[in-house]
Amino acid sequence: MRPLVLLWGCLVLPGYEALQGPKEISGFEGDTVSLQCTYSEELRAYKKYWCRQAGFLLLRCSGIIYAGEEGQETTQGRVSIRDRPQELALTVTLRNLTLQDAGKYWCGVKKLGFDESFLVSLLVFQGSSRPTMQLDSTRAKDTRSPLGSFLLASRVSIPLVRMLAPVLVLFGLLLATGLIGLGSRMLRRRKQAQLAVETQRNEKVYPSHLNQTASKPDPEEAFYES
Repeated sequence: MRPLVLLWGCLVLPGYEALQGPKEISGFEGDTVSLQCTYSEELRAYKKYWCRQAGFLLLRCSGIIYAGEEGQETTQGRVSIRDRPQELALTVTLRNLTLQDAGKYWCGVKKLGFDESFLVSLLVFQGSSRPTMQLDSTRAKDTRSPLGSFLLASRVSIPLVRMLAPVLVLFGLLLATGLIGLGSRMLRRRKQAQLAVETQRNEKVYPSHLNQTASKPDPEEAFYES
């Protein structure tokens, strides 16, 4: 059974018609369609029904279905009907449509004398008229464009990305913190290495200067000795 494809509803306007709903609904073969009939406050306690138009006056209905009490759903074949007095609404659902279901239907409220009702036209289209949404897996590989494959993969991965987003953010923060710490350590070691090289150079310079000073004779001492 295909999912619900159509939902119609009308709001009851004060001072307007006591019973309202869509004038026309449509669907494809096999579809499930739903419509909503809304009514005024004075019709809350009356019996609601759904039927197919068959003639006029007393013989105008065939296959009549009455709504159950207290919001209970009544099902007859492929048709379900439910009255929700709290919402002043009657919902009719038709499942697994066929071409024979096309026609005119009455959404009505049973009253003494003449019923409150309105006429709904149901259109049913052949299933072959519906564009095919599913492709054979072998053909899909040949006909799907690279852009289509990318978009499909993107749609599939979006929920996964949303789930992993907090983890990815935390991982990024930890990685950034680690890189900053590593950079600080490397900079500190580089400075220590430069300082050690400068220290070694100074140690080499000072002893050689002292040796040169020690080996050079003092002029005064040489004068007195002579």
